[in-house]
Amino acid sequence: MLDIRLIRDNPDQVKQRLANRSGDYASVVDEVISIDTQRRAAETERQKLQSDRNRISKEIGIAKKNGQDTSAIEAEVRGIGNRIEQIGHEADAADARQRDLLLSLPNLPHEACPVGHSAEENPEVRVWGEKPVFAFQPKDHTALGAALNMIDFEAGAKISGSAFVVYRGAGARLERALISFLLDLHTTQHGYEEISPPLLVKSECLVGTGQLPKFGDQVYHSATDDLYLIPTAEVPVTNLHRDEILPLEKLPVNYAAYTPCFRREAGSAGLGTRGLIRMHQFDKVELVKITTPETSMAELESLTANAEKVLQLLGLHYRVIELCTGDIGFGSAKTYDIEVWAPGQGTYLEVSSCSNFGDYQARRMNLRYKDENGKNRIPHTLNGSGTALARLFVALVETYQQADGSIKIPEALRGHFGSEKIG
Repeated sequence: MLDIRLIRDNPDQVKQRLANRSGDYASVVDEVISIDTQRRAAETERQKLQSDRNRISKEIGIAKKNGQDTSAIEAEVRGIGNRIEQIGHEADAADARQRDLLLSLPNLPHEACPVGHSAEENPEVRVWGEKPVFAFQPKDHTALGAALNMIDFEAGAKISGSAFVVYRGAGARLERALISFLLDLHTTQHGYEEISPPLLVKSECLVGTGQLPKFGDQVYHSATDDLYLIPTAEVPVTNLHRDEILPLEKLPVNYAAYTPCFRREAGSAGLGTRGLIRMHQFDKVELVKITTPETSMAELESLTANAEKVLQLLGLHYRVIELCTGDIGFGSAKTYDIEVWAPGQGTYLEVSSCSNFGDYQARRMNLRYKDENGKNRIPHTLNGSGTALARLFVALVETYQQADGSIKIPEALRGHFGSEKIG
């Protein structure tokens, strides 16, 4: 959530920075300012009326002691009380409307975020490794998985419908090995504390991280319990400290969590969405950081490097893209996407999106920390996939496929998987 003081003091600057995003938010900013002006004027009136009521009440007491008729003055006090109560109701409605408007506004892109209108304008930051060269025609993961009985889309559709899958045999073991490899890497070498959170959360958790109300149609909701299946571990893990004041010495907070993730956003069939590319349910290891504003940009670079290390150890070719203002996520101020090369797809697949949210999420969650002077301040939150498993699975089996149809297991993963190849 944006700071109302920032909007109040610099409305034109806020409009200009939001204009670099996709969407028109100028009218929302204007309404926020209008409501804020009315709300503050009403509060000034309420304070004056309360002062008047207190003064007149004292006059009534004095008048009664002197035997004077106070009925008219008492009627005036009742009228003042009624007006104060009315202002209170109006203020509550204004507060609720202002909060709804603030929740509908995206974050301001960071000053260093490249300005652009679409993904085509995202600059490439760096490239690691080279695309693998095959002496045969490489297959995609769906053909490889079917031949080796690793992934079963028909069984997934039979049980749950389209965009679900059943991992079988070596496929299930590979998925489990990747989860273990990722968690061990981030917790033993990168300094993250492992978290195993609930998969169902309250609505305020999704509001806190920005999925609600904007993306309510993308999450699975149990109306009976008013609980939501998590779209990412970012939601429960970041909300661990909702409504808290953290001591300075606890920062930065570094958490790593494996969870299944649930999303309605599966795309239509076709190139780029076939097989495991876009699913309603997929596994992911998420990295979350809570840090001071002064260190958050350095922590973003560190988080991105941690996610990149996964692909480096697995020997997978990838590139890092910085998202421009027109492509950046709703709550993010600055984002790097890590895209791994998938030979069977002939394209790059996003396996991690590493973002600095500034104070946007923390303000929505009422998360604060004590600085060195004992003052309450708003921290910055960051998160990124470390990484998303389905697409990592795709890139790995397509990169390490062999001419005989087997799949070589990269050395860094063999201890977790238990053998050198599948097939």
